[in-house]
Amino acid sequence: MLGLTLDPVCFTIGTHPIYWYGVMMAAAFAASLLHLTLVGRRAGYDSAFASDLVFWCMVGGIVGARLAYVAANWEYFSIHLVRIVRIDQGGLIYYGGFFGAGFALWLFASRRGERLAAVLDLVVTALPLGHALGRIGCFWNGCCYGVPSSGPWAVVMEGVARLPVQLFEAAGNLALWIALTIVFLRRPRRGTVLGLYCIGYSVLRFLMEYLRGDPRLNWGPYTDAQWLSAALCATGLFILLRTRGRADDHAESGR
Repeated sequence: MLGLTLDPVCFTIGTHPIYWYGVMMAAAFAASLLHLTLVGRRAGYDSAFASDLVFWCMVGGIVGARLAYVAANWEYFSIHLVRIVRIDQGGLIYYGGFFGAGFALWLFASRRGERLAAVLDLVVTALPLGHALGRIGCFWNGCCYGVPSSGPWAVVMEGVARLPVQLFEAAGNLALWIALTIVFLRRPRRGTVLGLYCIGYSVLRFLMEYLRGDPRLNWGPYTDAQWLSAALCATGLFILLRTRGRADDHAESGR
């Protein structure tokens, strides 16, 4: 068992604490911007396009993720309204951010006259990288924790030895990031990378839910995240089947 004491505060400025969660979220967006700049250049996009893309994703993702978290915990936030905006202390639901960012990207592509499928293919190569760093922030913040465990990988959180499921998911996301980037650089049919992401992440998240120890919302035998994962996996399969019928729709230039 790892005798690691987790402190959610990274450092302080005067009397104001700066939390690891906020630091890792900032690192996630910085890493995503760097990735999209480098990979986007290979697909014919300039650095200004990448920075605009990250900004739209950031705004849509954070708003969607926070709204989902607030809705899931409305009993608490209804009497602590001022804390709705305190995202630096944690409290984001990934699937809310996923759909929020998706809506923002639809608006972005429409305004810029870009093909939505091409934009989504590019964005999802960076998504697992940012997500992995965000999960590391969850680990230091002590949220999204794992089930109690006495195994060698267990970490003591608030007096309870638990699996560091946040780090397990971070590792899975890093592997997904590498795989998707390799596929994207081979210029597959548009929609292929998006479909692979939907399948890859949904399988990872479905399995990780069995290791989560924080309160979960169950619908029948599965959690709400597992049901959403199943729907996302089906969507990914549908996207891949659709791409097979477009043999001439390769991402030659990304636009």
